[in-house]
Formats: sequence, C-alpha cells, structure tokens
Amino acid sequence: METFKNVFGTGATDEEQSEETGIMDELWKNSTLSWSTRIKGFVFFFVFGYLISFISTSLLLTIGVVAFAVLYTVGNLCSMLSTLFLMGPVSQFKKMFASTRIISTIVVLISFVCTLLCAFLLERPTLLCILCVIIQFFAMLWYSISYIPFARDAVKKFFGAILDI
Repeated sequence: METFKNVFGTGATDEEQSEETGIMDELWKNSTLSWSTRIKGFVFFFVFGYLISFISTSLLLTIGVVAFAVLYTVGNLCSMLSTLFLMGPVSQFKKMFASTRIISTIVVLISFVCTLLCAFLLERPTLLCILCVIIQFFAMLWYSISYIPFARDAVKKFFGAILDI
C-alpha cells in the first residue's frame, strides 16, 4: 500500500510536504477521507466516466450527435478527474502540466472545449463533433499512457516499426 501511495504522491516525507504545501494541500491533507475511501472514490468516478462515454457511444444513433458529444466529453472529464481522489487537486494539476505531459494535457483540454463548442454552436454539428470526439479519444489515450513509464516510447517504437519510419 505504501508503494501505491508513493506513486500517487501521498507518501512524501514531512520535509518534502512542508516545502510544497499550499492552502489546497493543507485542506487535502486534513480531509476526513481515509485512503480506502479515496480508492473507492477514484474507482467509482473512473468507472462512471468510462461507462458514460461507452453508453453515449453505443446510443449515438438514438440520442443524436449533440447529446453524444456532451455525454462523451463529460464521461472523459469524469474519468480524467477521478485521480483527484488519489493525489489531491494540487498534485493532480502539477502532474497534468508537468513538462512530460503538458502537450497531451493541452490537446485533451482543447479537444473537450472544441467538442462542446461544435455541439452547441454549430447548426449542423455532426461531422465536426465526431471528428472532435475522435481527436478526444486519441488525446485521452495518449494522455493516459503518459502516466505509465516508458509506454509512450513503446507505442512510438511499435508504430515506427509498423510504418517503417
């Protein structure tokens, strides 16, 4: 369990924590949530988010493109923010905007905004909404594997070998 806590930034020493502690870190540290409650919250929101995205995809023809785009985006956002339960908000945002994943984070956030803008502002949003959702899917995939050590390098090598680059 300690290794799991260290991976998600909750196992730092007291000295390290006091150096980086801000108001949000203090609030998070003094929260009443136990570690098991944080795990349950993470699992619930992660599964809930992907369930919403999956259901919206399977009901695309029934609910329409606008509802699909909104539900898909809300599901991805829910899943992405589920790690707030594990790390806390400040640590989460620091890791999201770290130099190793800032580009993928920005692409994901822009794809969220573009999907919602296309859904709500365009008269005929079908093609652009579906394009934005496809971009959102691949951006979320790339963002997610950025948390797995060496995963992005493995994916690059795999596709480099396939495409003979």
